Amino acid sequence: MTKALLLIDIQNGFCPGGNLPVADGDIVVPIANGLMESGHYDLIVASQDWHPADHGSFASQHPGKRPFDMGELSGQPQVMWPDHCVQGTPDAAFHPELLTAKINHVQKKGQNPAVDSYSAFRDNDQAALTGLAAYLLSKDVTELDIMGLATDYCVKFSALDAVDMLPGVKVRLIADGCRGIDPKGVEEAIEAMREAGVDIIESSGITL
Repeated sequence: MTKALLLIDIQNGFCPGGNLPVADGDIVVPIANGLMESGHYDLIVASQDWHPADHGSFASQHPGKRPFDMGELSGQPQVMWPDHCVQGTPDAAFHPELLTAKINHVQKKGQNPAVDSYSAFRDNDQAALTGLAAYLLSKDVTELDIMGLATDYCVKFSALDAVDMLPGVKVRLIADGCRGIDPKGVEEAIEAMREAGVDIIESSGITL
């Protein structure tokens, strides 16, 4: 039995001061650090948004589009985001207070400019896999706890894909270890995860 913790996109870009900040996004950092230091987990994995500068989800790549307008990418509706988490920039780096030395595996995502990648497991068109599912299964993961940024996008899609792509693995969302963009979207995301079979828990309920 292997217990794994998956940290979703705890990067400068999604924290206050970043290019696509989530309100109070940095609040999740001490929660992540506490869990990593708790000794509860056998394996710690972190996803990292890692976009090329010309990524198609950026409003800057679409004349006439502004950040948060709706558009289309890879045949699907697409929020046009501000340029964020561009490869090699400080915006893409993990939050400086995150205990990255505790992380066993970093899964980069969002590297294909033609499709967005909210999930740590596969692109939004569900065609290209990141390899994370195969990695976790190779480590005999039986329990996967997920937390990070943002609840209503990358966390939600990662949790739903975990249920779909990791048969037999118990998937839990650490709710207080997440922050989201839109309050209504957060409520809907948590409900969608619950309906898919994800257990919704608090970090205080995690025991050794």
